[in-house]
Amino acid sequence: MSSFRRLSVSVSASGEVTRKIEETGPEEAGTNELLIRVAYSSLNYKDALSANGNKGISRFYPHTPGIDAAGTVVRSSHPDFKEGNKVIVTGFDLGMNTRGGFSAYISVPAHWAVPLPETMSLKEAMMLGTAGLTAAMSIDKILNSDLTQLPVIVSGATGGVGSIALLILKKLGIETVAFSRRPETTAYLRSLGAKEVIHTWEESPKPLLKALFSAGIDVVGGSVLQNMLKHIQPYGALAACGMALSPDFSTSVFPFILRGLTLYGIESAEAPMAWRKTLWDKLAGEWKPEGLDAICRTVSLEGLEEEIQLMLAGKARGRVIVKL
Repeated sequence: MSSFRRLSVSVSASGEVTRKIEETGPEEAGTNELLIRVAYSSLNYKDALSANGNKGISRFYPHTPGIDAAGTVVRSSHPDFKEGNKVIVTGFDLGMNTRGGFSAYISVPAHWAVPLPETMSLKEAMMLGTAGLTAAMSIDKILNSDLTQLPVIVSGATGGVGSIALLILKKLGIETVAFSRRPETTAYLRSLGAKEVIHTWEESPKPLLKALFSAGIDVVGGSVLQNMLKHIQPYGALAACGMALSPDFSTSVFPFILRGLTLYGIESAEAPMAWRKTLWDKLAGEWKPEGLDAICRTVSLEGLEEEIQLMLAGKARGRVIVKL
């Protein structure tokens, strides 16, 4: 291999953050079991935080963010993978404290890699990425409850997880309601299949309110999660997978002991490999969402700066794909 390009983030002693695209030599590629030529990555909120010098995400700088990558194995010391195999890598420590997918090459342990399903392209894999895997995990959990009567509510619906969740549920024929605090997003969310879009909640001190939803997927946390719990039908389920508003929420035991609700915590970074493979196969098959192009835009490394700023400002919509 020759020299390659990557995004490098540095933090000075005074806390000043510098982002630049650098060209580096093959000696910087790494020595893990797999060396992967990255075709596409994607921008997630964790990446934006890492790119902004957040030590809670990435402790060591200079650093290359990118918790997602899809590409081709160019070197392998593990019997399960051979040169030329196409793979997906999401989560684990990629882009956290291991140099991530905003680089033409990554070096990772073999147990981080999922073989690319035959009916999925590398670009499609990154249209989904961690956001798609998280949405699929959430849906897989709530499908354990009865979703045939009332709609499923999806919060933070303009983001990657929420947008993809709406598309998958639409593919499965499940009615949805989208929650977004931004009224200007109504048309966009309806285009993803939401039957209804709501922007505010009824504020009530009551521990339970009228059952409006069969289940929910919450990306927001805080008071939104608190209110969603009050409106889920008996024996329904709610998957909590984010904290865009707040990591804290207040509730009582009543939704659980009077309505028998189940609250699932969704964590995709360390998800078991067998579950990952099952969900990627579903995402490449019967769950494959239609209309992904409408929620995705593709940028180069040079285009990342603007997208990172939008994401940090809370103005991002859909998915940003990075072509390496």
